[in-house]
Amino acid sequence: MNELKGVHHVTAITSSAEKIYEFFTYTLGMRLVKKTVNQDDIQTYHLFFADDKGSAGTDMTFFDFPGIQKGVHGKNEIAKTSFRVPNDAALAYWEKRFDRLNVKHAGVKEQFGRKTLSFVDFDDQQYQLISDENNTGIASGTPWQKGPVPLEHAITGLGPVFIRIGEFDYLKEILEKVFLFKETAEEGAFHLFQVGEGGNGASVIVEQNGNVAMAQQGFGTVHHVAFRVEDRAVLEEWIARMGRIGLPSSGYVNRHFFESVYTRVAPGILFELATDGPGFMGDEPYEKLGEKLSLPPFLEPKREAIEKMVRPIDTVRSMREFSKE
Repeated sequence: MNELKGVHHVTAITSSAEKIYEFFTYTLGMRLVKKTVNQDDIQTYHLFFADDKGSAGTDMTFFDFPGIQKGVHGKNEIAKTSFRVPNDAALAYWEKRFDRLNVKHAGVKEQFGRKTLSFVDFDDQQYQLISDENNTGIASGTPWQKGPVPLEHAITGLGPVFIRIGEFDYLKEILEKVFLFKETAEEGAFHLFQVGEGGNGASVIVEQNGNVAMAQQGFGTVHHVAFRVEDRAVLEEWIARMGRIGLPSSGYVNRHFFESVYTRVAPGILFELATDGPGFMGDEPYEKLGEKLSLPPFLEPKREAIEKMVRPIDTVRSMREFSKE
């Protein structure tokens, strides 16, 4: 059985596509590589922020569902998303940057032998930066070359995804027996699971906590997490495996930028497996990634109607020169 390669992407919900674009572009220095719509709800934007080339394992994506309520953090949720930075020195840079830009953060701390810096956005979406110093395992991506963050400190990809769960033993069994993760460390209520080559880009951290109220999905919370598979053939292996085990799934779904299968592993916890390709370069040149409204072929005939439904967002950056500070 081909193991999962690591985290592919995390998809969350925002109260404002415009504000999340500003936050990820100008504060975090991540590159908008695709501006499209939710394929299941075409009045809703779907924005993809990633590394310089839109590599698998580097992107965080956002829906902006109209009229949705604010989410509530609690148990049974994908609770926090991590971003990888090159080393401990980068965290010192980010701490000063967050202070300067008035981003709420918790200061540099350590967990499982890695230095981290937790922070939130305007929706109270939970994030952390994690240092790759002395990290081994799955390689990270390439920082956005023309972004506002000095390259030696810039975000390169996704790190561990946090899940807060009431029934830990059940989720542990799912991670280990279905998805072939291995528990490699424990610190108090937190359990570190790794898959494939391991390391920051192939980790899930599970917090066992049944003492908080049930999470409620809304803006400021995560919708789902996706894990990497090499290609369609491996994806089909996993779909067959879920069928044999009796884990309900969506079956094969073609998302155009990648191919997927979805399964709900626990209340509030939605997993996706997604192929590394074909990626985001198919309909825009490298220099202008994310600048136009990109639609998969099956939605292209509806472009005129879709463009009337979603208000325009100016995401042109190829004409701009960012000062790195």
